This record gives sequence, C-alpha cells and structure tokens, in this order.
Amino acid sequence: MLELFSLQGRVALITGGSRGLGQAMATGLARAGASVAVVGRKRAQDVIDQIAAQGARGEFYEHDLADIDGIPALVARIKADFGRIDILVNNAGVQSRHKAAEFPKKDWDFVIGVNMNAVFFMCQEVGKIMLEQGRGKIVNVASLLSFQGGLTVPAYAASKGGVAQFTKSLANEWASRGINVNGIAPGYMDTEMNTALIADPTRSRQILERIPAGRWGKPEDMVGAVIYLASPASDYVNGTIITVDGGWMGR
Repeated sequence: MLELFSLQGRVALITGGSRGLGQAMATGLARAGASVAVVGRKRAQDVIDQIAAQGARGEFYEHDLADIDGIPALVARIKADFGRIDILVNNAGVQSRHKAAEFPKKDWDFVIGVNMNAVFFMCQEVGKIMLEQGRGKIVNVASLLSFQGGLTVPAYAASKGGVAQFTKSLANEWASRGINVNGIAPGYMDTEMNTALIADPTRSRQILERIPAGRWGKPEDMVGAVIYLASPASDYVNGTIITVDGGWMGR
C-alpha cells in the first residue's frame, strides 16, 4: 500500500517553496522520497536543510516568476541538473487588495502575471519534458476563490479561477499521454498572505465561524493532498481540484 504513495526516484519542482505552504509541501515531497528543486525569489537555506534532513536531495533556484520570459531557461537548468522532472507543483502566488473601482492596473497585471500566466508557462515548459518522458504529475495550487469571488481581491479571484480552468484544459489534452494535471484549492490558511485577515477581528471571526473544522488551516495540512496527486495513487485522477479547506466549500 505504501508504494502507492511513494515518490522514490522521482524529481519534483516546486515554485514558491521557500516558506509557508510551499515549504511544507517541499519538505513533504522529500519525506515521500522525491528529490526536490525549489524555486523562489530569495534563497532560503532552511527549506534545503529540511529536505536534506529527510535524506533527499534539494537544490534552490532563485527566480522571480514575474519574469515569465526567463521560465524556459529556468526549467532547462533544472532538467540539466536533475536529468528529469517528474512532478511540478505550481505554488508561487501573490496578493493585492484594493476596492474594485480603485484597483491599479500595475497591481492587476502583477497578480495575473505571477498567479496565472507564470503558472501556465511553467506547465507548458515542464509539460514538454513530461510529454517526452511519457509520464508526469502537475499540481497547480488554486484557491477557494477559484469558486468564489472574495472581497477586494478581483485580480486574485480572476487568476485563481483561470488556474482552475486551464488545469482542466491541460488534463483534457495530456491525460492520454500519461500526464496527470490536477489542482489543490487551499482554504483559509494561517500564512503570511492572510496576515491582514487574521488581524481583523471581525473578518477573522466571520471566517472561523464558517469553517466546520473550527480552525484556520496550517501549511502541513497541504502535504497529504500534494503527495497523493504526485504519486501513483492518483494515476486515474485528471482535471480535479481538491479542496483542503476544513469543510468550507461543503457548508
């Protein structure tokens, strides 16, 4: 049974892996046996140390995903270093809060660029490698706002809605080629991105009251889902968005 969830001999590439949800998932992938290439804007030695503590190989690659033109060279470098890429986890994301009538174009372009455009082109570049290999697992991190609108976050909602939809589109094209493309939609997580919400006593109370599990999510809550979608256990799962939300969407 454990072989279904083993990632021994696999190479995983995860973006936004230097902290929060990404760091937890990177360490979890290593714990399941994968070698892990971590992409982030600033080098974070602690995540590489955590991967090494699991007995796995970890390498850090500094790259700002706002630089979409640099993605082909980034992916080529990782492929050259590891010899293959079996798993792609697109986790990197940014947020900007403004009322819709006042939302600056530069912030809209930035959020859409990192959260949606960069994710697609990472899928495209790594997908080419996986198509040649004849197999691969792509896991895109979506959001509850792939399904809901949120408040004062139109760019974020648009970007995460787009991620969910092209995840399904890629699955339609690539499932028959041995590539599984799926997503994870985290709920309200106790991370740096949600600091403002957590600090707002009214919004924090309103959110907590709606979560059946009775608590905000933690980064480690993402680990089981990402290992499942990256492992042989999900070989017949395609185009699915798994919510990790404490029951929010079921309420």
